[in-house]
Amino acid sequence: MSSQMIPAHGYIWPERCHNPKPHLERNLRGFGDHLTFHTPWENEWSVFAAFISGSYAHLLALAAFIQQNHLLYCLKGGDITFTAKVEAKDLLRKPTIKWFKGKWMDLASKTGKHLQLKESFDRFTKIHTFEMHIIKAKENYAGNYRCEVTYKDKFDSCSFDLEVKGLFSDSTRQTHNQKHQYYRSKQKEVPEVDVWEILKNARPDEYEKIAFMYGITDLRGLLRRLKKTKKEEKKSEAFAKRLEPAYQVDKGGKIRLVVDLADPTVELKWYKNGQEIRPTPKYIFEHKGTQRIMVINNCQINDDAAYSVSAGEEKCTTELFVKELPVNIVKHLEPVKTTVNERIELECEVSEEGAKVKWYVPTGVRSRYRVKSEGTKHWLIIDDATKDDTGTYSLMATGGTTEAKILMDLQSVTVLLGQPLKLNCEIYPGNIPGRWYKNGQLIQPSERLTIIHRTKNHSLDIESSTIHDAGDYTFVPEGYTQTLSAKVHIIDPPRVHLEALNVQDNTVVIVAGNKLRLEIPISGEPAPRVVKKYIYKTPALNWAHGLFQVILDSGNRVRAETFADHTCLTIDIAEREDTGNYKIVLQNEAGEDTASVKIKVVDIPDAPEAPLVTDVGGDWCTMTWEPPRYDGGSPILGYFIERKKKQSSRWMRLNFDLCKETTFEPKKMIEGVPYEVRIFAVNAIGVSKPSEPSKPFLPLAVTSEPTMLVVDDVTDTTVTMKWRPPDTIGAAGLDGYQVEYCIEGTDEWILANKELIEKTRYTITGLPVEAKLLVRVKAINAAGASPPRTTQHSILVKEVIEPPKIRIPRHLKQTFIRKVGEVVNLVVPFVGKPRPKVNWLKEGQPIDQTINIRNSDCDSIMFIRKAERKHSGKYELSVQVENHIDTATLDIQIVDLPGPPQAVKIEEVWGNNVALDWNPPKDNGNAPIIGYTIQKADKKTMEWYTCIEHYHRTCITISDLVVGNEYFFRIYSENMVGLSESATATKDSALIVKEGLQLKIPEYNDRDFTEPPIFTQPLINTFAVAGYNATLNCSVRANPRPKVIWMKNKITIIDDPRYRMFSNQGVCTLEIRKPCPFDGGVYTCKAVNDLGEAQVDCKLEVKG
Repeated sequence: MSSQMIPAHGYIWPERCHNPKPHLERNLRGFGDHLTFHTPWENEWSVFAAFISGSYAHLLALAAFIQQNHLLYCLKGGDITFTAKVEAKDLLRKPTIKWFKGKWMDLASKTGKHLQLKESFDRFTKIHTFEMHIIKAKENYAGNYRCEVTYKDKFDSCSFDLEVKGLFSDSTRQTHNQKHQYYRSKQKEVPEVDVWEILKNARPDEYEKIAFMYGITDLRGLLRRLKKTKKEEKKSEAFAKRLEPAYQVDKGGKIRLVVDLADPTVELKWYKNGQEIRPTPKYIFEHKGTQRIMVINNCQINDDAAYSVSAGEEKCTTELFVKELPVNIVKHLEPVKTTVNERIELECEVSEEGAKVKWYVPTGVRSRYRVKSEGTKHWLIIDDATKDDTGTYSLMATGGTTEAKILMDLQSVTVLLGQPLKLNCEIYPGNIPGRWYKNGQLIQPSERLTIIHRTKNHSLDIESSTIHDAGDYTFVPEGYTQTLSAKVHIIDPPRVHLEALNVQDNTVVIVAGNKLRLEIPISGEPAPRVVKKYIYKTPALNWAHGLFQVILDSGNRVRAETFADHTCLTIDIAEREDTGNYKIVLQNEAGEDTASVKIKVVDIPDAPEAPLVTDVGGDWCTMTWEPPRYDGGSPILGYFIERKKKQSSRWMRLNFDLCKETTFEPKKMIEGVPYEVRIFAVNAIGVSKPSEPSKPFLPLAVTSEPTMLVVDDVTDTTVTMKWRPPDTIGAAGLDGYQVEYCIEGTDEWILANKELIEKTRYTITGLPVEAKLLVRVKAINAAGASPPRTTQHSILVKEVIEPPKIRIPRHLKQTFIRKVGEVVNLVVPFVGKPRPKVNWLKEGQPIDQTINIRNSDCDSIMFIRKAERKHSGKYELSVQVENHIDTATLDIQIVDLPGPPQAVKIEEVWGNNVALDWNPPKDNGNAPIIGYTIQKADKKTMEWYTCIEHYHRTCITISDLVVGNEYFFRIYSENMVGLSESATATKDSALIVKEGLQLKIPEYNDRDFTEPPIFTQPLINTFAVAGYNATLNCSVRANPRPKVIWMKNKITIIDDPRYRMFSNQGVCTLEIRKPCPFDGGVYTCKAVNDLGEAQVDCKLEVKG
């Protein structure tokens, strides 16, 4: 029997095969196991790539390459192909592959006539194929090649040597048989030999065999080192004794590399493959005299390398070979008896993990065999066995071999119910009779069962199979102890019987919270059972809900149970998420049946979303909402609405009949009180939970419309409007006003003010000249805009000439009096259009520069920061608009303190009385003297005491003086500003004589003080404003005291409550309470006494 050796861990694909030639044997290594096969090719060589199957979630390997450091041969002028295959079943993207020659040369940049790189992808097998073709190889193509593959953070690589030369000698063909016989000898102990001496004396074609026999793994390095050893050594000046050409050590052992230096002071460095070695626990450096020793502990395969030591400029090198111990077989292969199409696994165990082993199989298609290893265990797997797989299989390790046989039995048969059943076998040699048995009972031919024997063929035929035909069938040849057996399975396609539910449209309705148990009859042979995760076996049943959601058979709220004749779906507590289509998948070897059941779980609806309050009035609002997202599986019948005050926790229902719409208008709310509302959805099952409350809202009413909208002013481009506030404002208050206008002939209302105004007067600017427009005003508050107040007639935008008119305030119609140093600020309003020209004069002359004048459209202001007496006088104000002029006169009096009285003297002293006399002061302070203050002082103390104040005459008699005292007197003058700053004292003193005084009675004539009434201050024409009190004043002097009579239009005013009359020290006053235009006219003040009468008149004009 011819045999082939296949690699561990993978499949083998031959890439190119042409005309058969003498067999050339090559040894390749793949992931620790040897790979040997024969290649009958002419001038074209292929490198076989292997790929790993397994869990790509962990990415155990991206691709299984030929083991690093392999030596390949190619004929000069021939072609060779290197192929790498990567299975991409679970890869998200294509892996990256690179081909290198030497250490760094990227072959992607060297493609051309002699080098081609190709890649392809098989969509069915999900395998990426990467190829490197060398065409017409030359001698300089020889060298080391490397292939690197990367995917994300994973990396793997493979390297191999290529030599371009002629054919090998014929001895190579016998290598395989020599190796096979060698390992059958099962040597238990390997003698200690010098591998290096064997290599020196061996032929080049035997290097590979020797390397495998003695555990040498680096064939390329072995050849390279052997070439170096043949060179003649030069005499060294630095080394007294150099390193040996090569050293050998067992794996796990210790080796000492020793050199002897001619000069011990020379600096020494050790290198491994050109890299300097540093002292570590593995590498220990020792000094003994002139000897320098490097100890390598626990040698491993990676320590198999070239070592060198440099002393100054000289260097000596050596090779270290690490020898692996023989790999023994711990557990041998066991024979297997199986049937066609079954899966076969041959297992053995060796003494070392990752050991290199070889499998020998009968002649056949190599791609059908798959090998794998894990630790010390190795398997050979045949997924789908055939009769050709019968034979002897063996495994060879460096320490022994093991073998086992595979025998094929009858093939098991699976037949659909009612289909023909055929069993046949072949017996060698032919014409051997036999008997058929079923379950140990002899089978006899019948009408439906036929037994046929023709030469070496034996067959059993059944026309139409039944369930009872299933069983174990055995054929027993006569005269032989060996029997052939087969199992016959009769299968019936599965069926789901939904008609037993007796529901419309296969829809089952259940209320949420209840328990559902749904039993559905099923049939099929064999009886169905639940298979989880869609792993279908014989037979199989699967419940699925939604998108591939498998329902388990136990331990869940929703579970499925399968019995011999029915399947049961149980939902302990139905939830709305359970609604959906439930798919039943019934499957066995005979076929598959599916059915769907719709389960509808009805429940109360979800709570609606918070309602939205869209409009608010004084005691009402308008609210809207969206239907709930889930109606509970039953149509929404309507809604309940509740409201509450924001500060309260008590909700009040607003409707007892369901609201069918999604809008509602609550009423009878208190204005200014914040409220919240919420919604309940209702379906046939019940009432939902309440929605979230709406945002708090405040019922507010707009104000009433503004009142008394009139035109205040018009120019060529502006219109000024004024109005009164609304009569009704409400709890929302008043935020401001909005003014709009509409040009006549259009319907567009234009907003005049972008921001609300608080004043009740506004000027609309930027209007076209002579346009006619309507104006309206709205009051705005938090509730919105009030109804507008619109002008009744259109307004013509054109300025009208208005004659000027000065409106003198009442306090300026009389003399305006201020003290020296005080501020004078007079505002004189006037009207007139266009803007009048204003001019001030003082007694016909221009006014002083110390007086500031400021003019505006409607008034003129006179401002004196610090009044002086020179500012007193009559000022004339003229206002002119074109040819129209209006004038007014203002009398300003600036007053100051008066000077002291003059010529104060003592006229006479008698008894305890003193008569004083004086003259008025020279300076009265620009104001009448209203009195004097007389003070006295005792000559002894000179303390001044006031005798009398506000005395009007210029002579006085001081009485009640103390007899015996001597007095001085002084007098202050007084006007409306106050007392004079200084007083005038008497030069002489008055002595009050105690006794001997004689009264001299002077002679004098009595003065006649009587006189008829005389008006010292007449009445002045006055303008009054309607609704504001007005007064008329005049002064009269008479003795005896006169009777004062007031008349209006020559009619005496008697007991009229609208008039009040006063008379104080000759000043007569008439007060008119809140006059109206009808109170205007000529007023007369008449004074009458026994000596005569007098009267004065004035005109009163009342403006509205």
